[in-house]
Amino acid sequence: MGTNNKDGMQLQTRRSRGGTRAALFVYATEGLENMAFITIAVSLVTYFHGYMNFSLTKSATTLTNFLGSSSLLALLGGFISDTYLSRFKTVVLSGCVELVGYALLTVQAHFHQLRPRPCIGVAPDRMSQCEAADSYQTAMLFAGLYLIAIGTGGVKAALPALGADQFDANDPKEAPKLSSFFNWFLLSLTFGAMIGVTFIVYISTNVGWDWSLGACFLAVLLAVVFATMGKSFYRNNVPKNSPVLRILQVIVVSIRNRNLPIPELADELHEVHGKEAGLEDEILPRSDQFRFLDRAAIVMTSSNGYAFTSISPGPWRLCTVTQVEETKILIRMLPIILSTIFLNTCLAQLQTFTVQQSTTMDTHILGFKMPGPSIPVIPLLFMFVLIPLYERVFIPIVRKFTGIPTGIRQLQRIGVGLVLSAISMAVAAVVETKRKNLAIKHKMVDTVEPLPMTVFWLGFQYAIFGAADMFTFVGLLDFFYAEASAGMKSLSTAISWTPIALGYFLSTVLVEVVNKVSGGWLASNNLNTDKLNNFYWLMSGISVVNFGAYLVCASWYRYKKVEIKNVKEDCSETGDATGKKKVEMVIVWG
Repeated sequence: MGTNNKDGMQLQTRRSRGGTRAALFVYATEGLENMAFITIAVSLVTYFHGYMNFSLTKSATTLTNFLGSSSLLALLGGFISDTYLSRFKTVVLSGCVELVGYALLTVQAHFHQLRPRPCIGVAPDRMSQCEAADSYQTAMLFAGLYLIAIGTGGVKAALPALGADQFDANDPKEAPKLSSFFNWFLLSLTFGAMIGVTFIVYISTNVGWDWSLGACFLAVLLAVVFATMGKSFYRNNVPKNSPVLRILQVIVVSIRNRNLPIPELADELHEVHGKEAGLEDEILPRSDQFRFLDRAAIVMTSSNGYAFTSISPGPWRLCTVTQVEETKILIRMLPIILSTIFLNTCLAQLQTFTVQQSTTMDTHILGFKMPGPSIPVIPLLFMFVLIPLYERVFIPIVRKFTGIPTGIRQLQRIGVGLVLSAISMAVAAVVETKRKNLAIKHKMVDTVEPLPMTVFWLGFQYAIFGAADMFTFVGLLDFFYAEASAGMKSLSTAISWTPIALGYFLSTVLVEVVNKVSGGWLASNNLNTDKLNNFYWLMSGISVVNFGAYLVCASWYRYKKVEIKNVKEDCSETGDATGKKKVEMVIVWG
């Protein structure tokens, strides 16, 4: 009786917290943290090139490696959050680590002794004469960068999951708000990015890098403060045993039982029900894919001809069906992850080479000179308008025809983004061809003077890719959070950042390979003599092939089916003989 009262009190406390009020702190935290991160994401390539005296190619690859590491380290943050710390503690601790990184970069930018003499305004053909950064200066730069990468990786993994935890997917009143959360989360991310690429980038261009990096430090400090202020409002998760360990157990036990026949009936496999499973845990019923893993849940009894033991087997000898299905979900996700990598390779080009393109063009508008790194404000403005329209207009209209609460399926949304990214790269190739021809026509190939071409030509490719990012990014976050089991929500949302990481790393490799194979399309420090337009056409062609591969993967994917205990009686589920409620989540491409 005491246990039931305790469980009831826990459930009542959970229901009194969360909701939109708690999510507001998450939105504020994300907006401030991303304000700082996106600022350095779009502008550090000019800092590397003009202040640390890196070559154009090294500047681009250094930035993409840093951005890729930031996203890949989200896996570490997700693992820590699901295994050792709550999502809230992971966000706060990671934010503090990120603060130290910004402090190091601010100090280096302020004291000229900690960096080489800036090589600004030097003609492209004389860049080789600039003083290179020494090993100490380079080490300090990378220490700051990768502390930021570790910190932002933890925030990226835990913060979206913390926000999504505030809405119960099994409550008919809160379930629609869960899908909307990811749209508003992207809007807060976008708003923070807009402030970063305009106000803070303006500071770096006209006041100084030390002031802009100091502003980034202050933004992250405020983000940590807002995250902490929401503590009493959050529904906090309790870390369970490692999801990675559970997956390894399934693989090990299935290999150990590889010679056993796979039972035809799901009742012959091991599952934990009732209080053993924990309060409000989900039960994943057996699926028909990857059936060889079902061997991990075979119960060894005398009735099926195997040795019987009265000793309860350990987790490395017997797994539950839910544990097996958790592993199957992760395996099913892998092709989706792989097929969205190249979109982020395209994104890397917009954050490196396109920013460099902007420095060769006329950036004046209404008498105001816009810094080149502020050009990404164009897709951000586009997204800032498009997200509310998508949430308030598009979804309600499409919902009437499809009957789907989110308007279109998550995988369909990702597919739309992939198509738009291919179009964006084709537009980028056309614009770059026009820019190069203009440089040749006016005999300005080797000059540092801006071309008589407005920078807003770059807005076309940015705007199209902004829409692509809106569809794909939110689709991935929603997809991975919805598909993950209850014990690996943080790790799953961290996985949604993995394609970004791999896309940036692939960008670095692709630039090197293209340079070698093509004989130097991107080899010089002068975009007017490089063949960046050819590189963009190549990116567009690969994007089309990648979309074809994604269609195959999305058609093959099977969404999870879930049984939930302790679900409210007014939910529209069907009961079975054991009294458990069943919720079936079946979504297919098309």
